[in-house]
Amino acid sequence: MAESGVTATVGAGRTRGHWLSTLARQRELSLVAIMFVLGGLVSVTAPQFLTVSNLSQVAVLASIVAVAAVGEALVMITRNIDLSVEAMIGLVAYCVAIVLERHALDAPAAIALGIGLGLVLGMINGAVVTLLKVPAIVATLGTLSIFRGVDYLIAGSHQVPLAGLPPGFTDPARDSILGIPVFVLVTLLVVVIGSVVLRSTRFGRQVYAVGSNPEAAAILGIPSRLVVFAAFSLCGLLAGVAGILWVMEFGTINGTSATGTVLSIVAAVVVGGVSTLGGTGTLAGAAIGALFLGFIANALILVGLSQFWLQAIYGVVILVAISADAIILRRIQRATAEGRAR
Repeated sequence: MAESGVTATVGAGRTRGHWLSTLARQRELSLVAIMFVLGGLVSVTAPQFLTVSNLSQVAVLASIVAVAAVGEALVMITRNIDLSVEAMIGLVAYCVAIVLERHALDAPAAIALGIGLGLVLGMINGAVVTLLKVPAIVATLGTLSIFRGVDYLIAGSHQVPLAGLPPGFTDPARDSILGIPVFVLVTLLVVVIGSVVLRSTRFGRQVYAVGSNPEAAAILGIPSRLVVFAAFSLCGLLAGVAGILWVMEFGTINGTSATGTVLSIVAAVVVGGVSTLGGTGTLAGAAIGALFLGFIANALILVGLSQFWLQAIYGVVILVAISADAIILRRIQRATAEGRAR
C-alpha cells in the first residue's frame, strides 16, 4: 500500500513535470518568434535596431544577465529562489577590480579569485537554507543586504576607474571569435555544460526530482538538502563569473555595481520557462529569456520610451509567469484527482 502511494506521488510529479516542460519548450520557441516580430516592428522606426553592431551589443549585455540567470534557474528548479545574486555580482566585481587596481594579483589570478568568491557566497546561501532551514526567499533577502553591506564597507566612496585596470583586461567585452562576441561564447559554454549536467547526470535528475516533488524525492533516498546546497553553490559560482564579465564590460566599478539587476535576472528565468513551482525548465530557456529582455530594453531606448516601462515589463513578466504556473498546477492536480477517482 505504501509503495503504491509513493509510486502514485512520483507519477503525479512526473506528469506535472511533463506538462510544465512542454510549456517551457513552447515558451522558448515563442520568445524566439516574438524577437523576430519585435525586430521587424522596431526597425520600421529605428533602422539601426537590426544592425550587426547593435545586435552584438545587445547580445553582450544580455550575456552577463544570462550567465547569472543560468545559476538562478538551477536554484529555482529546486523550488527555491536566490535574491542575493545581484549583491554577489557586485561584491565580486569590486573585489576583482580592486585587486587589479592595486596590482595585488595578475588577471588570471583575479579571475580565479572572483569565481572562488562567488562560490563561497553561494555556499553561504546554501548553508543558511539547508542547515538552518530558513526559507530561501527570507535567507537570500538577508544575505542580499549582508553582501551588499560588505561591498559598501570595503568600497566606501572609492571607485575603481577603467584606467586602473590592466591593459587588455576589458578587451573580451569587445572581442569576437569568428564573428561571435566572446561574451556570447562564454554564455553558450555555460549553457551547454549546465544542460548536459542537468539532462545526462544523476545530479541533474536529482535537481528536477527535488523541485518536482520534495516529499517523494526524500522517500526515494535522494539527498535533497545536499542537492539544494549544490544548486545555491553553483548559482554563486556563476554570479562570480557574471561579476567578472561586469568588470570587463563596464570598467568603472564601485560599491553599487549591479544594483537592481536581480529583477531582470529573475524575470529572465521565469520568462524563459523555468517554473516558479520548481521541477521543470531549461538553462537554455533562461538564457533566451535574458536575450529577450535585452532586446526589449534596447528597443525601448531606440524608440525613445521611458525606462520606467522596462521595470514595469519585468514585473508583469514575473506576475504572468507565476499566475500561469499556478493555473497549470491546479488543472493538473484536478486531472490527477479525477483519474484516481475513476
